[in-house]
Amino acid sequence: MSYFEEEEYKKPFSIKIWAKIIPFVKQYKKAFVMAISFLVLVSIIDVVYPLFQRYAINNFIVTKSTEGIGKFAVVYGCMLFTQAMAVIFFIKNAMRVELNVAKAIRRALFVHLQKLSFSYYNTTPVGYMMARVMSDTGRIGQMVSWGLIDMLWAIIYVIGVFIAMLILNVKLALLVMCILPVIALITMYFQKKILNINRKIRKINSRMTGAFNEGITGARTSKTLVIEDKNLKEFSVITDNYYNYTIRSTVLNAVFIPIVLTFSTLAVCFVIVSGGKLAIKDPFFFGTFSAFITYAISIFEPIQQIARVFADFVSTQANIERVTGLLETQPQITDTPEVIEKYGDNFNPKKENWEHLNGDIEFKDVTFKYPDGDEYILTNFNLKIPAGTTVAIVGETGAGKSTLVNLACRFFEPTGGQILIDGRDYRERSQLWLHNNIGYVLQSPHLFSGTIRENIRYGKFDATDEEIEAAIRIVAADGIISNMENGLDTNIGEGGDRLSTGEKQLISFARAIIANPRIFVLDEATSSIDTQTEQLIQEAIMHILKNRTSFLIAHRLSTIKKADLILVVKNGKIIERGTHKELLRQKGYYHSLYLKQFEEETGAAVLNKK
Repeated sequence: MSYFEEEEYKKPFSIKIWAKIIPFVKQYKKAFVMAISFLVLVSIIDVVYPLFQRYAINNFIVTKSTEGIGKFAVVYGCMLFTQAMAVIFFIKNAMRVELNVAKAIRRALFVHLQKLSFSYYNTTPVGYMMARVMSDTGRIGQMVSWGLIDMLWAIIYVIGVFIAMLILNVKLALLVMCILPVIALITMYFQKKILNINRKIRKINSRMTGAFNEGITGARTSKTLVIEDKNLKEFSVITDNYYNYTIRSTVLNAVFIPIVLTFSTLAVCFVIVSGGKLAIKDPFFFGTFSAFITYAISIFEPIQQIARVFADFVSTQANIERVTGLLETQPQITDTPEVIEKYGDNFNPKKENWEHLNGDIEFKDVTFKYPDGDEYILTNFNLKIPAGTTVAIVGETGAGKSTLVNLACRFFEPTGGQILIDGRDYRERSQLWLHNNIGYVLQSPHLFSGTIRENIRYGKFDATDEEIEAAIRIVAADGIISNMENGLDTNIGEGGDRLSTGEKQLISFARAIIANPRIFVLDEATSSIDTQTEQLIQEAIMHILKNRTSFLIAHRLSTIKKADLILVVKNGKIIERGTHKELLRQKGYYHSLYLKQFEEETGAAVLNKK
């Protein structure tokens, strides 16, 4: 296995990075504001509790009187009830924020992934994207709701406690407050180390997710190659690294929190020593002394919470960097604002403005190299393909047969020059307009979970059952499908795993045909179909492709004899062009390929007879 190396995130803690998720929180600002409002109320009541304690000691215990205790109990009870209700509404709104923010980010990621170009999916593993969409978004949602709100509670409580202590006794309050700068310096030191380690943990977690995905989807191949032991060793290296870094992070937190607790305890000691002396001299100071001890002890938890949540904030910044990094990844191919204004985008198409596509394609002085490549594949290339022309592209495996098709379909754009569709640069119209007019049948087609009927209907969502049945008859799949348990309503499993490669290809063919596209691309479309079925489909193909512009990427030369134009590709360059007969008369590279394949097929036929 080889693993995708993602970008390193080494920025220090930054408010600017956290500000990038504000648009998602704004969508649910009412719930967020409500949660904070109830949280403030809870914090204020928490600060007031020791003052009630001080009042009770000074007015009932020191004076040994119960006068007014009834009113005190009623007010105290009302305060308890108010706080209980505030906690309920706080939790309700905080949960709403957590779930909805995570949902909003996931939706934004899903939409953005639909906009990214084909090249992104060629270089980025599924596991990396899954980690962003699921793990990272959940972590962010949790921190925005509980983490941020818990920190706000702690900050409000600490500030409220210090104000109350200053009002009660300035000297004791300053004794407690002198500990804070020390805690702040310790926090800054530890959080820098925790941030770096947690970034590494998130990166390793992404690789681990990718390894899981690759291990599951490639399980059959691993078993046939008997490489389970090798996969396990490589996966163990990843999990060991994850374990080691997690332990280091845990140790840092385990050291950090007790240090904060130790210095906080010192503050309590100062209060007990200094406040105890004052209480001995003045009995009425007992109430204030009791409240001070309660404040000093209770301030441990919020100070620890601030430190803990800040540590979580620091580590979660890596999640935000990764999610926003994906959201900020720009598609290599985009429509101009003018084109989007007229034709719409993938999610809001303005089909009423879409022109009819005839199928004239012209490569005009096209120069091209792949975004991650250094060598030019095409240089000042010119080719006119009239509407209705069948163009076959042949060559050995890895010769670069797909380059022209990728350009014609606008999966990539020319580095220089133009590609004209019906006489206009195809960048002047939307990608969706062009792709909506293309039927693409891959050598290894992808089917979606569901039934055969549902998969064929992806080609045309409003297709009738009669149209679906007509499509499967055209590709000679009716006999195969009728023998299945539930016919067209047979569930094909995830990715069509319950079907053979040939059966998946036939369904993919039917899906493309039912869309009635103006441009057809058949990429080794019959390579996984048996010879008998292929002969049936060949006649259907010629009928389907009539009056449509089509590209046939073929390895079997026998399947493209009737093509109007054959382009021969070698080492990424077009070295010959012409019809089948013209190329044979030239006795060049195509001629040698044809003879070699003819000999192989003849030899195979002889062996089959034996």
